[in-house]
Amino acid sequence: MSTLFILLPEAVTMASGDDKASILARLADVFAQVYELDRDLVLERVTERERLGSTGFGRHVAIPHARIPGLTRPVAAVIRLDRPVDFDAADGMPVDLVFGLLSPDGAGATHLQALAAISRMMRDERMHAALVAASGTDVIYSLLSNVIDRDAA
Repeated sequence: MSTLFILLPEAVTMASGDDKASILARLADVFAQVYELDRDLVLERVTERERLGSTGFGRHVAIPHARIPGLTRPVAAVIRLDRPVDFDAADGMPVDLVFGLLSPDGAGATHLQALAAISRMMRDERMHAALVAASGTDVIYSLLSNVIDRDAA
């Protein structure tokens, strides 16, 4: 799909959450189930990163991210929340889209490039509106795939 990260269809989900901690736990569940990663390690790493500063970058989007040993390429997961949740975002707005990214431990530039690509994609207001309005995870995945494939070309 992308030269920068892998996003499998099964890693796109819709969920509810009461707070940031429950959303990060759900994100760790998705990464564990889809990419066969250690759930506790993923949760520990994304929570650790979140303590450095919120990954809610604004415009109702959060991009929790971390580096995980054993990965060979960055992997992604997307959660569309059924209702916005406070994520301590930079703009103070609640989050309704969570785009998680995990990269190999030593992936400095690759990690930053993948984050930048996700950030560019999520800054597009039309894309955000389409993702929030999508009728299911297959539509969300299709929308994301089209943008990622287009930008990779």
